[in-house]
Amino acid sequence: MKKSFKAFVVNKTEDDFSAEVRHLNEEDLPEGDVLIDVAYSSVNFKDGLASIPNGKIVRSYPFVPGIDMAGTVAESKDSRFQKGDKIIATSYEIGVSHYGGYSEMARLSGDWIVPLPNGLSLKEAMVLGTAGFTAGLSIHRLEENGLTPDKGKVLVTGATGGVGSVAVSMLAKRGYHVVASTGKAEEHEYLHKIGASEVISREELSGAKLKALDKQLWAAAVDPVGGNTLATILSQLDYNGSVAVSGLTGGTDVPATVFPFILRGVNVLGIDSVYCPMETRKILWERMSSDLKPEGLINHIMNEITLEKLPSVLAAILKGESRGRTVVKL
Repeated sequence: MKKSFKAFVVNKTEDDFSAEVRHLNEEDLPEGDVLIDVAYSSVNFKDGLASIPNGKIVRSYPFVPGIDMAGTVAESKDSRFQKGDKIIATSYEIGVSHYGGYSEMARLSGDWIVPLPNGLSLKEAMVLGTAGFTAGLSIHRLEENGLTPDKGKVLVTGATGGVGSVAVSMLAKRGYHVVASTGKAEEHEYLHKIGASEVISREELSGAKLKALDKQLWAAAVDPVGGNTLATILSQLDYNGSVAVSGLTGGTDVPATVFPFILRGVNVLGIDSVYCPMETRKILWERMSSDLKPEGLINHIMNEITLEKLPSVLAAILKGESRGRTVVKL
């Protein structure tokens, strides 16, 4: 068992801020029932915020970020998990107030851990990670609300990002006609490769003059953007259509009216991946190992890095320069 191991550590004092790879010992880890030999983590926007001094994510320092991890149980005081079990852990307090996945070893509460489904490898689980879980939960909720492939086109905003990329690919596998929205003209080929039937520019949504009601275009939408984009989507949803909302990169204010709700019966489905109940969480991970597992998950959507490459990759995701999903190999 590793007694000393590498971790990406952020630290903040009154005079200084640092973000670097250091060596830690097991006694440096926080309390928890299960000790994990971490194989992979991933990069999310929240992790980028944790890597800067004013990101308002980390609650105390020094700290190990990384809201996702997948690995093997090294020791367990929780009867649900045994040494050698393959597991996934995302969300809850991981990478926010409890040391996260950017570490070769981690110690967690067993209540935060999901057994790795048979249809996924540890690496594939982290290509999905929180972003993939959010995309999967969005689709799951839309289908619970009546969405089927024959209903019409499904819009995905922020389509080159983590949530967007996985949502495009998941929906395509399920047989939906996917329209991907992006502000990156150079990424149209990528979006078609991962499953988009059509690609439109971000400006067609965020730059359009807002109308209380517009032409009905979408049976449903997966929206990690919010802001004006969400307002436009609401005005363009089909009668009884739904939008699954999971993000705010386009802003927190939504300048909409009540008309889409009272005249077309549209639905806004809020997507919370952090405190999603464990029962639903396990169902989703099973689905993501089968009917929601994207084609080309590793070949087309994934980039792989080491801990040492994290600073530049975290900076890129904060600038909106990332594409798909980045996996961190521990």
